[in-house]
Parts: sequence; C-alpha cells; structure tokens
Amino acid sequence: MKAARIHRFGPADVIVIDELPRPVPPTGQVLLRVASAGVGPWDALIREKKSVVDSPLPLTLGSDVSGAIEAVGAGVTQFKIGDAVYGATNPEFIGAYAEFALASATMVARKPSSLSFNEAASVPVVAVTASQMLYDYAKAKPGQTVLIHGAAGSVGAYAVQLASQAGLHVFATASSQDTPYVQSLGAKTVIDYKNDRFENVVPNVDIVLDTVGGDTRTRSLRIIKPSGILVSVVSEPLPRANELGNIRAVFFLVEVTTERLDQIAKLFDRGKLVTRVGTVLPLEQARTAHEMLAGAPHKPGKIVLSISDLA
Repeated sequence: MKAARIHRFGPADVIVIDELPRPVPPTGQVLLRVASAGVGPWDALIREKKSVVDSPLPLTLGSDVSGAIEAVGAGVTQFKIGDAVYGATNPEFIGAYAEFALASATMVARKPSSLSFNEAASVPVVAVTASQMLYDYAKAKPGQTVLIHGAAGSVGAYAVQLASQAGLHVFATASSQDTPYVQSLGAKTVIDYKNDRFENVVPNVDIVLDTVGGDTRTRSLRIIKPSGILVSVVSEPLPRANELGNIRAVFFLVEVTTERLDQIAKLFDRGKLVTRVGTVLPLEQARTAHEMLAGAPHKPGKIVLSISDLA
C-alpha cells in the first residue's frame, strides 16, 4: 500500500510516498480502507517536530480519516467489515495518509449519511475540538455571550454553529471577506480583526474561545466577565491563576471519541451543521497539501486528500 511518510522532521519537502505492507489490526483497533484523509495544521506541527504529541520516525502523517472497515481486531464488536466510518486514527494523530490505516475502535464512528467521504474526513478533529471547547470546558448555557476568535477557520466555524444553536449570543472575529460566511453560520456580530480592535466593539462576555493565541488571547482576558472563562487550543503558556483574578483560562488537547462523533453525525444528518471542504488532492500530492497549510494558494475550507475510489 502507498503511504505519505516522513523519515526526518522538517519542511513539506520531507514528505515522501512509501510502499508499505498492509497492516493487521491488533486488539481494539480496526483497519480502514481509507477513502479520504483531512489535512490539518497539527499534521504540520508533527512534521516539524513542534507538536506536544511526539512519535518516533519514520511515521505516516494524518489523523482525520474516513473510509470503510476492512478488518477488525480482537475485542471489536461495534463495527463490521464494510461499515462506512469517520474519525481519528489514534492519540498520536498519525497514520491516516495511506491507502489503509489502523484506527482505534474508540475513535471512529459511523459516517454521517448526509456527508461524502471527502466531507466526512474534514470533520472529526475540528468539530470535536469545537464541541469540547464549548461544552466540556466552557460549560456553555443558553443566554450567555461568547467571543470566538478565528471564526472562519475550521474549529471556529463549528464553534459558531454550535454556540448559535445552543442559544448563545455569538460575537466573532474574522477578516472582512469572511464576514458573510461567519454570519451565515450564526454569528450576530463579526469584527474585522485586521481593521478593528474587538475590545472596542464587544461588551464583556461570559466565554472566549481562542484559536489564535498571542496578543489576541492576552487582550481577550480584559473583556471576560467575573467567573467567566477563556478556552484555548493554542499551546502557548497561559497566564497564571493569580494573574487572572476571578476568571479561568484553560488549554486542552482534543479527545476524539465514538460518542462525540456520533453526536456530531446526528447534527449533520439533521441539517444542523455544515462543513466546508476546500482543495482536494490525491495522496501523491500530500507535500503540496502541506505547502498549502504553510500559505500556498488553495480554496477556502479544509484541505482533503482523496485516496481511494470510495470517495
């Protein structure tokens, strides 16, 4: 089978296509015939050895995946051969850029019937991240106010949709060209982060969801209500508790589970969520996909590798 791998850490040109034997699923895992693999910024961090997740070389990149069950390991009873599934490969976030991939049975779920394989592969990590930010950590409630940074990005777009549907008043930051898109997802007020300072527009809020970090996060701390919370997925040092007063700030690593994926699949199939796939490339162009992550031109939305004719 073909797989996009790295034998050393570095820029996009370290990615090569290797021929490997098809793996056999061990206990608790499934073997997927991969239809599509999502390409995310965390894949680039792993490639550059900048990720908090550390795996030895050589390694196959990729975590977001959709496909069909090819084989099941011992102890796996919830799936059968041929089931169409989506999810993430494993806690190490590797292995998806391949014609066949192993995945933990507890990190995949049946694919939303309303989504294509390419669309499904664009969803898992970012949608679960947004859900965990809003519900597991912020404990969001109807009637609260939330500011979502990077609202046109993959995580931010799901956060806007989930927050709006949960009855929160949504403020968001995005570029002016993305404002109509973010408004269509449910944001009430969109601030052009290039030209306006959000703290001059947004009143004090209950929750800030941060996908940007840096100065944006620092400034956000000033507009959070007492007992409010900032939830970040950007792994920079957070302020210490004694510097925050009566607010909280947390950083977390996403935990993709079958249960969370099932809930997200239901929302898609009920028409409550939409996804946005950008550029779609074949596996052989995984290097090009990573150049796009670094800023090379591509269509708006999640970059996806279409790997087999299932897609």
